[in-house]
Amino acid sequence: MFVELMPLLTDRTVMITVARETDKTLRVNVLPTKSGDGENPALTTPLSYTGTPEDLDAELGRELAGYVECHRALGSTLAEVKAEMDAAAKAAQEEARKKCEERKKRAEKPADKPAEPVPSTVPTGPAPQATASLFGDSQPTAS
Repeated sequence: MFVELMPLLTDRTVMITVARETDKTLRVNVLPTKSGDGENPALTTPLSYTGTPEDLDAELGRELAGYVECHRALGSTLAEVKAEMDAAAKAAQEEARKKCEERKKRAEKPADKPAEPVPSTVPTGPAPQATASLFGDSQPTAS
């Protein structure tokens, strides 16, 4: 059974362990290893299958084939997403570079119109405060 499935697992290193659980059941663990430092940890999720030798003989091959296919699809999807993210990052960097160049060009061009004079303002003191009177009119106080 494992010999038939080995070609499916050739693109990565896999450790397969078989251990006795009870007198009638076995546990098979399939542990893929990382193929590189930048690899997503989801690609190293182990498969663990417990059953009688008859169950393992009947179902483990199908489970293992599905597991390998899921890992391949996940790896392919992750590669596609990474490529899309890299392309989007490059496009964003290019757009930012273009905007920066446009700002530099606008800053370097002399203005077509002369600048309008800025009206000068003479600072004035604060407005005199009015004091309230009991008799009606309020009168400004002298500062």
